[in-house]
Amino acid sequence: MAKPEHPNIVEFQVTGDYALFSDPIMRAGGEKCTYQVPTYEALKGILSSVYWKPTLIWYIDAVRVMNPIQTEVKGIRPIKYSGGNDLSFYTYLKNCRYQVRAHFEWNDNRPELAKDRNENKHHNIARRMIERGGRRDIFLGTRECQGYVEPCVFGEGAGAYDSIPELSFGLMYHGITYADEAYSDETRGKMTARFWRPTMKKGEIWFPRPEDCPLHKPLREMEMKPFGEEYGNFSGLREFGEVE
Repeated sequence: MAKPEHPNIVEFQVTGDYALFSDPIMRAGGEKCTYQVPTYEALKGILSSVYWKPTLIWYIDAVRVMNPIQTEVKGIRPIKYSGGNDLSFYTYLKNCRYQVRAHFEWNDNRPELAKDRNENKHHNIARRMIERGGRRDIFLGTRECQGYVEPCVFGEGAGAYDSIPELSFGLMYHGITYADEAYSDETRGKMTARFWRPTMKKGEIWFPRPEDCPLHKPLREMEMKPFGEEYGNFSGLREFGEVE
């Protein structure tokens, strides 16, 4: 797959003792089992915790798996909705370390925030937030898996799979397209799940763009979240002193 170049690229390393990357179906309850590698949506969520504004959309270009893929099964007592506790077995990844490369593009679904489209500003803030470990807590797929981010150079250092020519993972959840980030008539006004078949080559997985995923499944109707002073949230204008 082509490796795009963008002027606002960010590169960072994310680490954690445990991770649980799965699709939304596996999150409904009962036993939970992780994928072997991070999903696009999980990495996008990590980067959104580092820095995000409705003006922009983060695109994950690639992830590099640095440590050997290992799993550990834990007995968990989740709280039951009907009351009391239950016993479930969760399968986690352990001793996780990944290098991530990403970039942002303007959200064309938000023309009202056009005055906030200052690429240098957002890129510099994002890099500073990576240096400081993010604006919000970092999780590797689920809340009980605390993660940590720091700057890195993508491709630098030795990885556990640098000598493996190719490793495929079968059909895998890519992410969800919300109405706020719709890219076509089919995804506008809907929540849409995306799926693909990832292949890791020499430790690196290069992700397709959301619109290039081979499988799309509409889940339900969905309206865009409104922004503005009349809604008491981010407008992208007065917050930065761009209007009187």
